[in-house]
Amino acid sequence: MPKFNQQTDTIANPPNLQPLCISSDGHFLNTADGHPFFWLADTAWELLHRLNIEETELYLRTRAEQGFNVIQTVLLAECDGLRTPNAYGKLPLHMDSNDEHHLFQPDTDGDYSYWDHVDTVLDMAAAHGLYVALLPTWGDKFHLAGGAGPEIFTPELAYQYGQWLHQRYGGHVHLIWVLGGDRALQTRKHFDSIHQMAEGLRGSQYNAEDDTTPSDSEQKGTSSARQLITFHPKGGVSSSLYVQDEPWLDFHMIQSSHGAGVRDNYRLVQHDYHLQPVRPTLDAEPCYEDIPIDFRAEHGYFDEADVRQAAYYAVFSGACGHTYGHHSVWSMYNGVDDSVWSGEQEGYFIMPWQQALQRPGAWQMQHMRHLLERVDLHTAKPAQHILHHPPTGSNYPVAIQGKNYIFVYCPHGLYVKVKTNSLPSHNWQAHWYCPRTGSIHDLSEPERRRELHVEWKAPSSGRGNDWVLCITWTI
Repeated sequence: MPKFNQQTDTIANPPNLQPLCISSDGHFLNTADGHPFFWLADTAWELLHRLNIEETELYLRTRAEQGFNVIQTVLLAECDGLRTPNAYGKLPLHMDSNDEHHLFQPDTDGDYSYWDHVDTVLDMAAAHGLYVALLPTWGDKFHLAGGAGPEIFTPELAYQYGQWLHQRYGGHVHLIWVLGGDRALQTRKHFDSIHQMAEGLRGSQYNAEDDTTPSDSEQKGTSSARQLITFHPKGGVSSSLYVQDEPWLDFHMIQSSHGAGVRDNYRLVQHDYHLQPVRPTLDAEPCYEDIPIDFRAEHGYFDEADVRQAAYYAVFSGACGHTYGHHSVWSMYNGVDDSVWSGEQEGYFIMPWQQALQRPGAWQMQHMRHLLERVDLHTAKPAQHILHHPPTGSNYPVAIQGKNYIFVYCPHGLYVKVKTNSLPSHNWQAHWYCPRTGSIHDLSEPERRRELHVEWKAPSSGRGNDWVLCITWTI
């Protein structure tokens, strides 16, 4: 069988970014020098496929200014990524005379190939201090399931593709590999394709065809630092459903998705948090801002209150970070004249991506990161047990507790009742933190003190009036 072209490109590792690794307790991410890393990602699935350099610069600069530190995107894109060229008219794979795709022949020809553009964007992201969570392919390329496809991966080709990516991008310390791509694993071929792609990305020295190892020149892109690998599942589940026991999996991804009903992604996070072996987990695709609820415009749209609730629910339930998304940004929707999305129902998109970059939910995500980077996050553990008779349903609060702090998120304000025996005996202080503005409201005394609990009333209540009660003390 023909092999991949063994072309490799290397870049100077960005001085301000280090490889990521797993914390000693297994629940969090660190940089290689041991500093905690709070994952705050944005979703840009069509970034490499649809934007030119100038547009990419606008996108990356804006997200960096808004406090994001990870970008999620795809090499072989969802929107007919094998047959529709990128912004420069280039395709990722060579085509034969019958318009069939040669997976084993990435198209690196010409002065500025598809892969040259990928190289440029990865360097641009690093220059903005952004890590890239990179899907080698969207899931429809190994499990069609109604996507554009075509299905081109066999386990053997998946291994070769993963190996080629390792040889080209293994030296990029700011990459995290994400397998899957919104698809279930249902057949042995699906599982084997994912496993073999992971093996290739890990840089196995075994050559599947001729039992030889890559030459030194073929490994110039590799690095001694191991890039993390995870899995992006179909909607409503976690990667733990499919690949919990896979040795290549470093951390879990959840897709709580875009369905109607009360946000309850905390259930998926809590499930993953208690699994063995212990791995970090995060919600990598919660409800997008301005996406139709349940994908139907007549149901209305998720707004900034929904995306904030999903974010705090996940992180205060034990997630190592969170991913935000906007419906018009992941798709890079260009407005009413966008031919790629012209077949969608009216109201499916309600603004172009440039406008969507400035939506309130995107700006507000940084307040969560700032709050959690003020404390020793790696001591945080889910702490629902400290709450006294908490509300249920859409008013459900979530709590975490660290070595010298307790945080309680209240989606609609109301009140918080903390069990008295969960508080330090003295010298603790409380304040309200606003997820909408990052402002702090000092408190002098609790609203009520009872024998079994202490109660605080939120500064305001109602939809969109979410608050975090912060209790801190000195040690």
